[in-house]
Amino acid sequence: MNIIELAFGMAKAVEVFIEKARQFYYSVMLWEYHCPDCLGSLTMVHESRCRCNNCKIEFDPTEKFQQCTACGGKIKLRIRRYQCLRCGQDVQSRFLFDALTFDPDYSKAKMAESRQRKQEQRERVRQLLAESRSASLPLEAADLNSVPGLVEALNSLTTGLATELAYEVKSGLDLNRYERHIMAHIQDFPLGLREIPPLSEDLRKDLIWRFIAVIFLAHASILNIQQEGQEILVKKHEANREGQGISGEFEEADGIEGSMGGVEAG
Repeated sequence: MNIIELAFGMAKAVEVFIEKARQFYYSVMLWEYHCPDCLGSLTMVHESRCRCNNCKIEFDPTEKFQQCTACGGKIKLRIRRYQCLRCGQDVQSRFLFDALTFDPDYSKAKMAESRQRKQEQRERVRQLLAESRSASLPLEAADLNSVPGLVEALNSLTTGLATELAYEVKSGLDLNRYERHIMAHIQDFPLGLREIPPLSEDLRKDLIWRFIAVIFLAHASILNIQQEGQEILVKKHEANREGQGISGEFEEADGIEGSMGGVEAG
């Protein structure tokens, strides 16, 4: 004997019986009443609402047909109970089977209040998050003179390119932009630094800036870097396949399409 299956079967049978009893109860309570507009027969559609089978209007049968047993006054639904408009006494509805009913205006007002409270709570959380953010960290432009011998090393790296190094103390290097550009092209396998498309028409300066960006990324353990002769090879770090630590999306830098851009790094 499967007791669990029998228990579920009994619960289903009780549910069906209750629904049939509810429909029978409403049929008995409404059979002597008629639509106040067209005298049509009535059918209960849900708790505290009946519908005329002829003109299809809906109304609350308790308010329409029932009176206060104490004073004969009219009945009105107040929040979730019926009250006499004359003496204020609570009245038990004859048209409710086994459920509570709610004033629709009251329910709408409470739902609106709930939505307003949730909106105010989201706004408070948004303000708290905005106030908790730290201020932007100002960073100075990269100074190649801060590292002795760095300019000479960069010159040896770019040997063979036609243009000369036109170094300025304020180079205008946008490090974040170059980091995003490099991460947009980097692969899981080693890729030559010269294979990454340039962002500037000045190929010599652009290669230097790519090299500086790669050094910073390697220092942050985002890239792996190695040298084979005069060639610098880079690839994604094993622990940073998704590019953690780089601000912005890994996409092409602004105004760059293909392997050669016409935008001067600013």
